[in-house]
Amino acid sequence: MSRLKANGIEIEYESIGDPKAPPMLMIMGLGAQLTTWDDGFCQALAERGFHVVRYDNRDAGLSTKMDAAGPADIAGAYSGNPQPAYTLDDLAADAVGVLDGLGIRAAHIVGASMGGFIAQLVAINHPDRVLSLTSIMSGPGGHDAVPPTPEAAVVLTQPPGPTRDERIAFAVLARRVLAGEGNPFDVEEETRRAQLLYDRSYYPLGFGRQLVAILAAKSRVPALAGVKVPTLVVHGVDDPLVPLENGRRVASAVPGARLIELEGMGHNLPRQFWPLVGDAIAETARQASTVSS
Repeated sequence: MSRLKANGIEIEYESIGDPKAPPMLMIMGLGAQLTTWDDGFCQALAERGFHVVRYDNRDAGLSTKMDAAGPADIAGAYSGNPQPAYTLDDLAADAVGVLDGLGIRAAHIVGASMGGFIAQLVAINHPDRVLSLTSIMSGPGGHDAVPPTPEAAVVLTQPPGPTRDERIAFAVLARRVLAGEGNPFDVEEETRRAQLLYDRSYYPLGFGRQLVAILAAKSRVPALAGVKVPTLVVHGVDDPLVPLENGRRVASAVPGARLIELEGMGHNLPRQFWPLVGDAIAETARQASTVSS
């Protein structure tokens, strides 16, 4: 992995695949790290002919932590008075900063969860930097967002225990809840993933500041109507954190967007769907090539 400087911070990133292939920028979600994008899924995209770049958002992973901002007032944000240390627009500018740092004029943008919010804003605020847009298990923001189920909402605000083991156990429990009721869940694999992520970077203060940025965001529906690039929306039918209607609203807002609804998928991207989603992303990218040619 490598680091670059953008917007006054340092951003950790990793590239996968042929640097001469069309670039694809992968943006992860709330409190998540670049390694939350499964290696196998990124490799599958590289094998479909893309130069895949994944990175840590500010306040997550190994990128700059915004310590000077102090702890987030999450209770105040939920009560209607968010005081974000930065905005989702700032995070979108960071994504563009990654492209600048790598000398990439424009890329296919893929975002998951909060990363989908950010990807949408890259397409809205920086349209010349986007070849195609893929929004996975994401939503429209603001008053157009459909809230999570009570069970899913709890995992955003419930503090884990103080030890490594307790925190890893809570992470696995959260993943179980977010996978959706009745869907397959591999406890051993999820525990391994949680351990790797914890040991790479555990930083709940950044999670809080990112959450307040989400709560402070306005609806993107009006601006999404102006997105011109080929757009794919992927959503799990059983998503309890960002319920399905959110994906439907994003797809309805973007002219010509394709919506894929996946039975047996919650707020995650299970391995069994990698071939289907990888093919759909590649097809969306090919549409961009056709439009530009």
